Formats: sequence, C-alpha cells, structure tokens
Amino acid sequence: MIKLKKVLVLALSTIMISAVFAGCGNSGNSSSNKNSKSSNTLESVKKSGVLKIGLEDSFPPMEFRDKQNQLKGFDVDLGTEIGKKLGVKTQFVSTDFNGIILALKSGKFDAIMSGMSITDERKKQIDFSEPYVMSGQIIVIKNGNAAINKSADLKGKTVGVELGTTGEKSAEKLSGIKEIKKYDKATEALQDLFTGRIDAVIIDEPVGRYYISSQNEKGKYKVLNEKLTSEPMGIGFKKGDKELETSFQKAINDLKKDGTLSKLSIKWFGSDIYKK
Repeated sequence: MIKLKKVLVLALSTIMISAVFAGCGNSGNSSSNKNSKSSNTLESVKKSGVLKIGLEDSFPPMEFRDKQNQLKGFDVDLGTEIGKKLGVKTQFVSTDFNGIILALKSGKFDAIMSGMSITDERKKQIDFSEPYVMSGQIIVIKNGNAAINKSADLKGKTVGVELGTTGEKSAEKLSGIKEIKKYDKATEALQDLFTGRIDAVIIDEPVGRYYISSQNEKGKYKVLNEKLTSEPMGIGFKKGDKELETSFQKAINDLKKDGTLSKLSIKWFGSDIYKK
C-alpha cells in the first residue's frame, strides 16, 4: 500500500512537472512569436486613419505658426498631401527640435518632417527618405553691419544658432568665435540679432531667407554671400520602417509628377526648385 502511494505520488508529480514545462514552453513560444513580429507603422496608420508627423513649429517657411496660431508651411502642406495619397488624415505633433529624434523613436509620431538635414550622425539613429529639398547653412547679420562680410570676420564675435541643428555644428567648426549662443527656436536667435545681443546667426538657408524677406522683418537683416554648407533635407523614419518609407517616397514621386511639388515650391520658396 505504501509502495502504491509512492508510485501514485511520483506519477502525479511527473504529470505536474510536465504540464509546468509545457506551459513555459508555450508561453516562451508565444512571447518569441510576438517579439519576432515587427511592428508595421504603415498598417497601423491605415488602420487608425491618422498619420502623425513630428515637427518643430518655428522654422519658416518649412513649418511655423501664423498670427492666428495656425500651423503653416511647406512641410505642413506636403505632409497633408502625402496623407491624402495614403488615404488618411495628417496630424502634426509639435516637438522641440533638439528632442525630435528621440520622440520619433519612442513612438510619439510616425515620421519627422521638420526641415531636417540628412547627416551621417542622424542616419545612425533613424532612416531617411530621398532628399526632397536642398538646403545649407548661411550667415545672417543685422543690416548695416559693415564689419562682417565673410565667415572669417566672425572671430571674436557672438554667434546664435538653434540648438540641435546643423547650424550649431557649422558654428562649432569655425575657429575664433567668442561665443556660440544656443536657442530653442531660430526666431529667438534672429530677434536677439536685431536687438544687438549677438553679432550673427547661422541658420538653414530656406528658413533664413524666408524669415528676413517677410513683411514684418524686411530690411532688418542681410544674408552674406558665403554659404557654409550644402545639405539635403529628408523625412525621418524609425529604423527599419521600410513600408512606411516606401509609401512616402511613392507619394512624393507622384506629387512631383503631377506638379504639386512645384506649386508648393513657388508658394513657399518663391521659385520652382523642382524644375529640371
């Protein structure tokens, strides 16, 4: 009787242990299958009907707020058109440029359209579309300043840049600058330039030229002839988000063919940068 009880206990224990391990195995496989299935942003966007685009909203003419606090700009119009091509509504998420890549990676939005220059450093963190605008860094001074005519004249001067931009990188490469003053927004740097707190601003060409030619700012600033860099701008995606990237590129190609990009270029840049 004792032996029989021992056999029964042993058999029951074996069954329980097998069940536990079987359960662990199934759980592990389920977890593995779940993890191995990569997230499909394009599928999620189409399912929700909303495409979320991250941008920094004080970067005219790419993206900015008008007097009524309405979001405007080239990227805004283009992002809206891309959404239409995908059959979804475009929603814009305003984010400080200095943290915009981290916000993309954390899933705050689906893509970055914020006049972002394609750099090797950024390509380590995110993927880019093909260039859709060619830009570069220019030097802006206050109108009437005869002491600064080229980058070499910035020695001993205080220069303003927007934090986290390629303008900041360009300023760091120039020797002899007294101080590089960093701002959250490019418009803040230009305002300090006008009031005399700084001597020059290094800024993206489309932004600088649009801002200083606007009705409110006309005659306040001057752009030097020297161009510090030549930089292609691209749309940023999470690493490996190829389906969304491909759909964006197709949409841009279609918008170029049907003339929409040319119309937006004339509207925001004053000329057709897509004209061959």
